[in-house]
Amino acid sequence: MNIVILAAGQGKRMHSNLPKVLHPLAGKALVLHVIDTARRLEPESLCLVYGHGGDTLRTTLAAPDLVWVLQEPQLGTGHAVMQALPHLGAASTTLVLYGDVPLIEGETLQQLVHAARDALAILTVELADPGGYGRIVRNAGGEVVRIVEQKDATADERAIAEVNTGIVAVPTARLAAWLGQLSNHNAQQEYYLTDIVAMAVAAGVPVRTVPARSEWEVLGVNSKVQLAQLERVAQLRTADRLLEQGVRLADPARIDVRGELVCGRDVFIDVNCVFEGKVVLEEAVEIGPSCVLKNAHIGAGSRLAAFSHIEDAIVGPAGVIGPFARLRPGTELAAGVHVGNFVELKNSKFAAKSKANHLAYVGDAIVGSRVNIGAGTITCNYDGANKFTTTIEDDAFIGSDTQLVAPVTVGRGATLGAGTTLTKDAPPDTLTISRARQISIPGWKRPQKK
Repeated sequence: MNIVILAAGQGKRMHSNLPKVLHPLAGKALVLHVIDTARRLEPESLCLVYGHGGDTLRTTLAAPDLVWVLQEPQLGTGHAVMQALPHLGAASTTLVLYGDVPLIEGETLQQLVHAARDALAILTVELADPGGYGRIVRNAGGEVVRIVEQKDATADERAIAEVNTGIVAVPTARLAAWLGQLSNHNAQQEYYLTDIVAMAVAAGVPVRTVPARSEWEVLGVNSKVQLAQLERVAQLRTADRLLEQGVRLADPARIDVRGELVCGRDVFIDVNCVFEGKVVLEEAVEIGPSCVLKNAHIGAGSRLAAFSHIEDAIVGPAGVIGPFARLRPGTELAAGVHVGNFVELKNSKFAAKSKANHLAYVGDAIVGSRVNIGAGTITCNYDGANKFTTTIEDDAFIGSDTQLVAPVTVGRGATLGAGTTLTKDAPPDTLTISRARQISIPGWKRPQKK
């Protein structure tokens, strides 16, 4: 088949400099949802008709399989499809989609294309409030005779609940002939793609309708209000899928998945968690409230306490993270690692059963097994121009309020006394202390406020 995606509209009601179809839904641009669904149908030709924000669109959506078709000026849906005609295989069926209708599903489109093998097929839906949509007008025998737009409809026609979604499939040769006969003699002075319905009826070509399985599947976005409403729909659909897979959600209405979330058995996710990019939660993982995970892999049995942030990081099995912990890109934790409250890790590797339980910063470090990092410890990894590595070998104990000035190595089994500033390697199995001499000054008085 050929697939044409219409994405040339300006989206004035969005009140944004960003092209409407690039606004995000569940972490992905509206039009990318449509493109991804179209790709799964494996079309012969995939055309994107663009207009407003063309440079931004082409930069954002650059892909070798997209055929870019400029519509300038924008004179309606029929005019948009006309621009794509030179790129469509004449022997195929052409499916017309919309870049601002993101939740359409592949199974529905396959049914529509199947119905269009020898006919014009229209995707329709019945709405309690059909205002703004073109109505499906049928004769006494129930056959479709035409589609009338809201602004051109009579009072009786506006009472019709069955509406056109705009998504159609039609043999390309017939489509080309009908597009050449379109007229703009209407209230909007535009070339409506829907006018081909009356042409099909006049030519004796069957007009078939395929009902959308759900109203949300064909909802479009024309404003920030509609975008927010559709976001909730998308998130609840994702929550339902997770529940059906066995994930336990504290509240299905308070989860945001802005990418791909893969869960093992017996995963629990508390309220207000956000998942971005690709996140993998292995078996029996527990995620506490208000955690944010982006491109993260969490090993089996690990627990993340409230307000933990994980980005481009790996947590091994049986880890204990948070609350208020931050794992930045490049962090890799082996089995049984504990990272406590107000601890930040960046580009660091921790071997099994090591701990940094509170108030520490560890960056650009290689940490061995069974290491204890005391409160207030930091690795001084940056000299203002370059980053350097700190190595802490197995079974080392780092006392509280220690500064490790990289590059530096703490030997196996070494102990650093509290308050140490380490600028040279600490030998293994040895206590190393670096402190100024403690003195008391008699007669000193604390300054008084003037």
